[in-house]
Amino acid sequence: MRVLRAAYGDPRAAAELVPRLTERQAAGLDPLPAQPAELAPELLRAHRREIRALPEDTRRLLLLAAADQYPVQTHAFLRAVAAAHLDTRALEAAEAAGTAHAATSGVVFRDAWTRVAAYESGSSADRREAHRLLARVLHGDGEAPRRSWHRGAGALGPSARLAAELGAAAHQARELGDHLLAGALGERAAALTPDPRERSRLLSRAAADAWHRGDGDRARHLVASSDESALDGLLALRSGNATEAFDVLLTAAVRHARAALEQGSAVNRSVEESGPLSGLLEGAYPYPYGSRHPHPDSQSSHRVPNPALDVAVHLLARATEAAMYTGDLRRCREAATVSARLGIIPPGTLSGLAAAVDGRYEDARHLLEAAAGRCGPGGDPTLLIHSGIAALLLGDHSGAERATVRAAASARARGETVTVPQAMEFRAYADFWTGRPHVAEAAAADALWQAYATGQDNGACHLQAALAMFAAVTGDGEVCRDRAGAARAHARAHGLGLPAALALWALAFHDLSTGRFESAAARLRALAGFGPGHGHRAIRHLATPHYVEAAVRTGDTRVARAAHADYDRWATAVRSADDLALSARCRALLAPGAEAVDHYRTALDLHAQGTRDFERARTELLFGSALRRLRLRTEARDRLHSALEAFETFGAPHCATQARAELRALGVPVSVRSGTVDLTGRLTAQQLMVARMAAEGATNREIAVRLALSPRTIDHHLRGVFSRLGIRSRIELVRLLGEVGL
Repeated sequence: MRVLRAAYGDPRAAAELVPRLTERQAAGLDPLPAQPAELAPELLRAHRREIRALPEDTRRLLLLAAADQYPVQTHAFLRAVAAAHLDTRALEAAEAAGTAHAATSGVVFRDAWTRVAAYESGSSADRREAHRLLARVLHGDGEAPRRSWHRGAGALGPSARLAAELGAAAHQARELGDHLLAGALGERAAALTPDPRERSRLLSRAAADAWHRGDGDRARHLVASSDESALDGLLALRSGNATEAFDVLLTAAVRHARAALEQGSAVNRSVEESGPLSGLLEGAYPYPYGSRHPHPDSQSSHRVPNPALDVAVHLLARATEAAMYTGDLRRCREAATVSARLGIIPPGTLSGLAAAVDGRYEDARHLLEAAAGRCGPGGDPTLLIHSGIAALLLGDHSGAERATVRAAASARARGETVTVPQAMEFRAYADFWTGRPHVAEAAAADALWQAYATGQDNGACHLQAALAMFAAVTGDGEVCRDRAGAARAHARAHGLGLPAALALWALAFHDLSTGRFESAAARLRALAGFGPGHGHRAIRHLATPHYVEAAVRTGDTRVARAAHADYDRWATAVRSADDLALSARCRALLAPGAEAVDHYRTALDLHAQGTRDFERARTELLFGSALRRLRLRTEARDRLHSALEAFETFGAPHCATQARAELRALGVPVSVRSGTVDLTGRLTAQQLMVARMAAEGATNREIAVRLALSPRTIDHHLRGVFSRLGIRSRIELVRLLGEVGL
């Protein structure tokens, strides 16, 4: 997906690029080539030959049009043509050759590579002349940044004055959420400034713009050209090794904190003057996420601006985030120790998670409640995502949904494409636990594609693990194993304990729902071995109710009782109805005979106050099974029928099979629901997506690329689709989807 994006969406260019990638580039360790001539030289040469075969007047018009569109749209072509008295009839030759055609808005090129060729086929002097002409006609309201871009592109050599103009224009574009224009201006300003320090600062800002708009490869290229090592840590957090990211970020945080102490209250510079790191931090992690304790001698709550300290706060917050991703308790404690020593309060959600991992549940609740409450007016997407995460941990799924929906909308409005997949991921969790697994799976699959496309391989790893869990619930063992395997492999290589643990939980739940209790218990016990790339204490904790169930089924309850005691302490601290319900369910599973009944009733009463409908159905299944063994047939039948209906609605076939088996053991006749034309009830969300793409004519390989799965898995999906729908070919699939309006 990154290759296709780098190749301007052209499969021919992507096919040319792939064999030329180094091993590190293919593995995602190094950024992809940045310049068109490096991406697909043969394709570009062919397009250049086409352009050079056109008449000179035609080439001049195409160059002017390309300069108006590449790398940013400035919408000045028609005004430039009028100002220079050019004859647009020359474009007829381009239209006859099929390279471009005239439209009411200007010139439409056949494809992106033709546009690049039209621009690069001109001489340097011709390109500068085109940019100067475009700059002269851009004098309307709001056109200053684009005019500055063309002035910079038309410059002959270094100019401190012009570099300053471009830097200011980049800031203006950034404020408007146009990170493509801001990045182009920043890069050009860096090329024109004679000051090496200023060049590094401008490049770091351009890297931030590239990152925000989702161009991770460009961001990494620009970071490599700056001299601020902490930038590598910030990008490694999203696509590199999380343990290395932690070490780099923590070291940089301490360095900037010491610089802040040296600067003291005399430092009073604006954000624009705060050094190279501010470019990557601006908008990515605003000050409200962390704060610092007031100085003991302070007579006022007013804080004298100290940019170095602000940077230290941001870096420490990111280091804490990296520590949480690794699952390394030692690193979490190290970040907390450094934070306390520097007098910095970490962001609420991250410090709440750190407190929970350390077993300080009351502290965790207070911190998470404060973070969840920050979903008010405003709309910074990262703040909203953290608010959603805090709400999820507290069991407030409605609050989590509101925060993450707003986060995605805010990120899109601000041009922060890179933030959207993370918002969608946590929205998917809220949908999933509240009984909408198909919606959750579709959203997570889309977020996965976006994460890969924007160079966030670590985020994609989290989504792979989440999709493995969703597949486990919807009964697709093949996809569960495929997704979990991909997540665990990446997690091990990049020191990510959180997705590794989530993937293992997914495999364990699939075992649990298919009756492989020994395997489920063994996998869940393995979560105790948390650490970089292997496990995570938070996931082990969240999986406790499933571990207790698996342990009881295998007759090994000693460790399960200890795990439940800790889980109950968390549920009591956070006061979440769903967590309290699951704790009561664990108590029922661990209780002998009739003593379990009251605990199950308590659990269901608590579930009625919560939102985790899927777990409520599992509690009913377990309660119905216990009632059957106690020969309380009537209530057992009612509970099991209720659970079966819920599982069929959720599309959880293995859990539904368990409910039917219990009903048959009661002597109650049950049948598999069939005959409905509602395909969403007969196919998993993944199968439905594959079916739609196949019906639209996509090949198995194309579908595999889109969904980040192997072609073998797509073939397995299609066979499952054909089997469930009773059809034999793609032609029948197209007809059937057309009949039901999908």
